Amino acid sequence: MLKLKKIILITTFVLFSAQMLFASGGRRNATAGAQELLIPVGAQGIALGGSYVAGLSGLEAIYYNPAGLGGLKNDVEVSFSQMNYIADINFAYAGIAVNVGSFGQLGVTFRSLDFGDIPETTVERPQGTGTTFSPTYITMGITYSNFLTDRIKAGISLNIISEEIMNTSASGFTIDAGVQYDGLAQIEGLQFGIVLKNFGPQMTFEGSDLLRNATEAAARRGEQYYLIQAEGFEMPSQLSLGLAYKSTVSDKFTTIISTAFQNNNFANDQYQFGAEVSYDNMLFLRGGYSYASDRSGLGGDDNIFGPSFGAGFKFGGDMDITIDYAFRSVEYFDNNQIFGIKIGF
Repeated sequence: MLKLKKIILITTFVLFSAQMLFASGGRRNATAGAQELLIPVGAQGIALGGSYVAGLSGLEAIYYNPAGLGGLKNDVEVSFSQMNYIADINFAYAGIAVNVGSFGQLGVTFRSLDFGDIPETTVERPQGTGTTFSPTYITMGITYSNFLTDRIKAGISLNIISEEIMNTSASGFTIDAGVQYDGLAQIEGLQFGIVLKNFGPQMTFEGSDLLRNATEAAARRGEQYYLIQAEGFEMPSQLSLGLAYKSTVSDKFTTIISTAFQNNNFANDQYQFGAEVSYDNMLFLRGGYSYASDRSGLGGDDNIFGPSFGAGFKFGGDMDITIDYAFRSVEYFDNNQIFGIKIGF
């Protein structure tokens, strides 16, 4: 009976996800905010083009599919990564996860954007005031994952978002939920994953910088402060379906081929592909590509991010230490480089 309930739960989740998949249809392109939620984390996932939704495991999997945290292989795992993003913006990620036995796995993550110093301009002084400011964009998350059966993992994340630009700020939250299935159709190594990401209520900017000093034309009083009411913006929700195949070529070599379809309610849909070859579970070589469908009718790929490549090296010893690197080509901006380290004990 318990197993039947789990199957019903997963089936309901998949059906609901499929309904969401065909409901959005790309009609809301460029209408969502909180775009920092879309910046991928971790060198391994980025090198694979974001395609390993079906099988990525451990702490780094939280961004791509929170169910993957259930595959945590150590009692404790910590991870750090840094990426030089676009337009001189730096993106930092850190996380810690613990295995709490039969209860499951818990993870806490932190993401932040560093915009550097931006010259302040105003309506009265469009050439600059002589001072600078730096926006603060932070996302903190907590994730829970566990096995439903010996082959099925499920996970859920709560993300708290904070955006602050000088004296104006907005805050909100989103939910991610996902499932991973290993051994699909009784084929060993065939993996399936589904994840709903960034579902939450609207965010709205508030603060003293939205006050403007003006005189109403028909008013008898002098200058007064008027509040500019900011319009709320929605979260950039996504649905991803992934399929992967992991095979052991020999005693030393293992390969992973992965693909995913990502439906965006704020942008064009994406098709993601990736592959990894590992030697002795010590040396890893990766490559990936993400293609965005064209809805403009002009033809071509609407994604500014091109192919990605990466490598990783896992050190032996009492602790599992893995150093990862990824490179992602970018149109119009400098290419992305990502450095990461994972430590498990």
